Amino acid sequence: MVEVTNIKAVTEHTQTDDLTQLSVRQRIWAIFGASSGNLVEWFDFYVYSFFSLYFAQVFFPSGDSTTQLLKTAGVFAAGFLMRPIGGWLFGFIADKYGRKKSMLISVFMMCFGSLVIGCLPGYASIGVAAPVILLLARMFQGLSVGGEYGTSATYMSEVAQEGKKGFYASFQYVTLIGGQLLAVLTVVILQFMLDDEDLKRWGWRIPFFIGALLAVVALLLRRALNETSDQQTRARKDAGTLSGLWKHRRAFLMVLGFTAGGSLSFYTFTTYMQKYLVNTSGMDARTASGLMTGALFIFMLLQPIIGGLSDRIGRRSSMLIFGGLSALCTVPILTLLQNVTSPWIAFALVMLALLITSFYTAISGILKAEMFPPEVRALGVGLSYALANAIFGGSAEYVALSLKSAGSETHFFWYVSAMGALAFLVSLLLHRRGHGLKL
Repeated sequence: MVEVTNIKAVTEHTQTDDLTQLSVRQRIWAIFGASSGNLVEWFDFYVYSFFSLYFAQVFFPSGDSTTQLLKTAGVFAAGFLMRPIGGWLFGFIADKYGRKKSMLISVFMMCFGSLVIGCLPGYASIGVAAPVILLLARMFQGLSVGGEYGTSATYMSEVAQEGKKGFYASFQYVTLIGGQLLAVLTVVILQFMLDDEDLKRWGWRIPFFIGALLAVVALLLRRALNETSDQQTRARKDAGTLSGLWKHRRAFLMVLGFTAGGSLSFYTFTTYMQKYLVNTSGMDARTASGLMTGALFIFMLLQPIIGGLSDRIGRRSSMLIFGGLSALCTVPILTLLQNVTSPWIAFALVMLALLITSFYTAISGILKAEMFPPEVRALGVGLSYALANAIFGGSAEYVALSLKSAGSETHFFWYVSAMGALAFLVSLLLHRRGHGLKL
């Protein structure tokens, strides 16, 4: 009851734009309530990526392991292609009808998609219908995640305390990475409890059911949240419209630019890295899973530290650090990982890459939210982020595996590095204290 009361107190204050009287505890509970669904959505979404090593042959039985992974990565990328639609749809709902309504719908849709995949028969039972339904379920989930990011980033930016927005907003990626970490922990636990044969036959379905159960908890928590946007803002003519967003097209293009580099780096060193260590470095799947579990846990803890640092040095400085180091260090890191034999050295290299990426992820949501006015904030953040993710983040695995299959894997290293350089150049246009555009 105390928690619910605190969350309601937050929303009452934000509706009148008076956040100055909120206690630290009230802010924490409000962010916890909003980010709970974020964790569940990303757990469900990443479960697909991490468990594809085991169910690839269930839906795509022909070909070698690289070909099967390539096909499952293609389905993963297709989910990302739905993100721009989700960013537009849920951004419109959040700006026009409220953040809470948007967040409730998105987590319910993710739950439904995961439940479908968990129950879906394989190719041997229903033939080509199996991969088709798998594709449709992933597209449905992509629609949901496309709307989740913009709405939750908007909510956190509106509830965070002035002067500490970077710290508070960093918890969006704490829960995002937490969902990913929970997914890889599920992999480790099931690998310990079941042998490879059982995992390939039926064990891979378990995490999809777990995700559906977790969604119920998230729905209950989000129901306790009221609204952070006010009725006057939602009633504006431009609220949630593309024509209203067009007035802020420069900010929109900038978000596209630095999100392209940031999301590509993020997905390269998180979701794809486990496959890279197994498929390229030749590491045992269990060792790779354990390594990534530890790396993701530290990566998660880094977010509030780097977010708090951005409140001191500015968002612009954080983004320049990310873009510059990403451009310079990506090729050496991925090259060294190709032939690494020691798991400890591999862990150190992955952590270096994740530390660099943290300078983007920790401030990603708040930086974008600060660049748009409230009437188009969720739409501006969600749609620009979703577009960049669909083109660059979601295709990371597919591009990497395609180049590996063609014998040109090192070209992918330079591609990630070049996008880091783009993020650096775009970040130069930010204010020197890092908020919005340079005048």
